[in-house]
Order: sequence, then C-alpha cells, then structure tokens
Amino acid sequence: MMKQSAKKLSVFFLVLGMAVSAFAGGRKDAEKGQAASGKSTDTLKVGFVYIGAINDEGYTQAHDKGRLALEALGIKTSYIENVPENADCEKAIRDLIDQGCTVIYTNSFGFMDWTIKAAADNPAVYFGHCSGYKRAANVSTYFGKIYQARYLSGIAAGLKTTVNHIGYVAAMPIPEVIRGINAFTLGVQSVNPDATVEVIWTNTWYDPSVEKQAALELLNKGCDVIAQHQDTTAPQIAAQERGAFAVGYNVATANAAPRAYLTAPLFHWEVFYVDDVKSIQAGTWKSRAYWEGFSNGTVSLDTLTGNNAPEAADKVAEAQAKIAAGTFDPFTGPLMDQSGTVKVPAGVKMTDDEIWNMSWFVQGVIGTIPQ
Repeated sequence: MMKQSAKKLSVFFLVLGMAVSAFAGGRKDAEKGQAASGKSTDTLKVGFVYIGAINDEGYTQAHDKGRLALEALGIKTSYIENVPENADCEKAIRDLIDQGCTVIYTNSFGFMDWTIKAAADNPAVYFGHCSGYKRAANVSTYFGKIYQARYLSGIAAGLKTTVNHIGYVAAMPIPEVIRGINAFTLGVQSVNPDATVEVIWTNTWYDPSVEKQAALELLNKGCDVIAQHQDTTAPQIAAQERGAFAVGYNVATANAAPRAYLTAPLFHWEVFYVDDVKSIQAGTWKSRAYWEGFSNGTVSLDTLTGNNAPEAADKVAEAQAKIAAGTFDPFTGPLMDQSGTVKVPAGVKMTDDEIWNMSWFVQGVIGTIPQ
C-alpha cells in the first residue's frame, strides 16, 4: 500500500515537473512573440533593407531619417544598405530576422516579391514594402503622394526656364516615376504653357556616373533646368557645371549644387514609420496601403532658394494651399496624352487607383515609355 502511494506520488511529481517545464517553455515562446503581437515592446526591434547607402544624399538617406526617428523614441533598429533588387533582398530580410527583428521595412520597388516570399515564411513578423502593390496579412505597402510636391517643383522650373526646354533624368519606366514626370510637367505648364519636359531613362536608381551623363545629354540638347527621379545629386551637379538650374529629390541638397538648386520634393518617411510602429506597440496594426501627402506631412517641398524666379514663392504657395485643402489635385482634367487625346475630361479628378497605375505621358512630355 505504501509502495503504491509512493509510486503514485512519484508519478504526480513527474507530471507536475513536465507541466511546469512546458509552461516555462511556452512562456518563453510567448515572450519571443510578444513584440509581434503588440503586447509588449521590450523585445521590439525594427529592421530596414535599403537599396542605397544611408549617406547617399537622396532616397535611402530620407528613409534612414525615419529609422533615426524610431531610435530617438528608444526603439532598437538595424539596417542593411546597398542591397540589390534580387535574391540578396530575401537574404537581407532573413539576416535581420536572425538578428531579432520582428518588424521589417524594405524600401525599393524591386524588393516586392522577395518581401512577400519572406513574409509568407515568417507570419509572426510585420512587414512594410515601400512603393509596391502586393500585400498580405502581415505585409503593408507604403508610399508618399510625392506627385503633389512634384507639381509645385514644376511651377518653380516653369518660371525659371528661359528656353522653355526642361530636362528630366528618370530612373525606371514604372508608374511611380511616370506619374512624377506627369505631375512635374503639369506644374511647369500651369505657369508656362509653351514649355516642354524631355525625359531620358537611366534604368538605374543609383548610379552617379550614369545619372550625370544623362543630365549632360539633356543639357547638350539645350535644356536650362534639370529635374530628376534619381537617388544622387549627380544631375544637380551637372546642371551647376553648365550654368543651368536643377530640381532635386528626396532630401534637401542645396549644398550639393548651390548655384543651380531651385528646390526639391521631399519625403518625410518618419511620419509613416513612427505611426506604423506605434500601431504595432498598441496592438492595433492592420495590413494597409498607406499613401499620404501634404495632408499629414509625409511629403513637402523644400524651401525655394534665391535662384528661383521672383514670382515663384507666391505661385507655389497658392497652389500648395489648394492641394493641401483638397480643393485642387494636379491630376484633374482636362488632361491629354502626348497625341492630344483627352484622357481625363474637364473637371474630373483621377482616382487614386488611376494615378497609382499611370502608364501614359501627358501632353508636353518629350520621350517614350519603354514597354
């Protein structure tokens, strides 16, 4: 009887020990997943996959300002820079996850499929992909309505040109770049209907030598203002060397070419990153397609320098006030394509979806869109 009682007691403690062990193990697993579930931020670490360098004076530097804003809030971050748009992106994502990152942001269009693939394998990790269109339960997309600021910079360029021939150094023939060219051209023509905008494609986001050569080609064609959708200041430097003027992009770079710089459309990625991470901390995060502009400060136009035409400040301020108030949008008809065909009737505003997927040039653009 005593032996049976002892045996039962032994079994009891064995089961109890197993239960405690399982509870402890489960508790550790839960703690590991708490940051991803929004219940705790003690282990929250945010990773960034960058296409360029954090000191590129352009696109990646603008994103890194957002990362630094998170650091200022006491949130741990990590990043991998100069990642090409191939399988190296997936490797970078997995490296960041191995480092303990439970939130991952990838900042280039060509990272889209690799982000989706990695997200499917890591459902407890939050992802954000910049400028893409594919989402999942744990993947959001995000971008800024930079076309609003592009339009304003076009006003500055249209008032500055004396030959009515403006050059545009463009990266990739995708809707993101196309709508920027169109918005810029519409801004130019709002104050100078006789001006045209000539486009040269570089097929690279970041290559100073290629970007500069494209700008020089446009300058050789007689352009006296150069705009860009590129990640370096090379087009601006080329303009300064030729005594022309330039519109920058992403971050304020008046110091790079002070005699040429007019202004630049700017991104403020910290607005999104702080909002997104705070929603994770609060446990309210949901997959979304984030696309904001002047209304919440995601984009802006840099201060106009003294290189601008005297009337530029008033014209830009007037247009910006209307866009910010929602009483005007650059993509409001009548809008015609290069052939003169009406694409958007008078008084009709293009939908966000139509703007997002734009694949045609407005009248006034010189150049073609490679298929």
